Amino acid sequence: MFTGIVAAVGQITEVQELDANDKNAGVRLHIEAGGLDLSRSKLGDSIAIQGACMTAVQLWDTGFAVDVSRESLNRTVGLGQQGEVNLEHALRLGDSLDGHIVSGHVDGVAQVSYFQAIGESWDLRILIPTDLAKYFAYKGSVTVNGVSLTVNQVDDVEGGCEIRINLIPHTVEVTTLKHLRVGGHVNIEVDTIARYVERMVSLQQR
Repeated sequence: MFTGIVAAVGQITEVQELDANDKNAGVRLHIEAGGLDLSRSKLGDSIAIQGACMTAVQLWDTGFAVDVSRESLNRTVGLGQQGEVNLEHALRLGDSLDGHIVSGHVDGVAQVSYFQAIGESWDLRILIPTDLAKYFAYKGSVTVNGVSLTVNQVDDVEGGCEIRINLIPHTVEVTTLKHLRVGGHVNIEVDTIARYVERMVSLQQR
């Protein structure tokens, strides 16, 4: 379980195929952890990378490695190549829940439709696919590339909905969101509470 409060921006420095003879095999990522504190980390710990929960299979003083299945690569963005990634340790008992409840299970990939500085803030708009559109509401929560954010507006459009998010300069500065571009794609995790509400409502309507 995570909070969506990014602890550090790390760097994928190496992508190794787990089996070069199998096109369905995954990859091993070597990640330099940046400012992520690894002093209490151990093999098997969960670490969110761009919003996707992964298991540490190697550790060294300044970084760690994870194995990513082909299924995970097919359902996310930003995990199959070198570059900066948002990092967050799993919650420990007694930690502060500053963002919202995040599972680290990416629900889908969505497209950035608008990203522009407005005064001191940034206006981010994302096109959400149809199968996820029902989970979004005004002032609800969303995780974008592992970052906990608040939805300021929801507009239903053909093929899903467009959500609008206001980003403060600090969020842009300390996460990989600074690299977003119109037409690019992001990992999306819907609000866990919305998922349960949808399930309860669907059962009542049967």
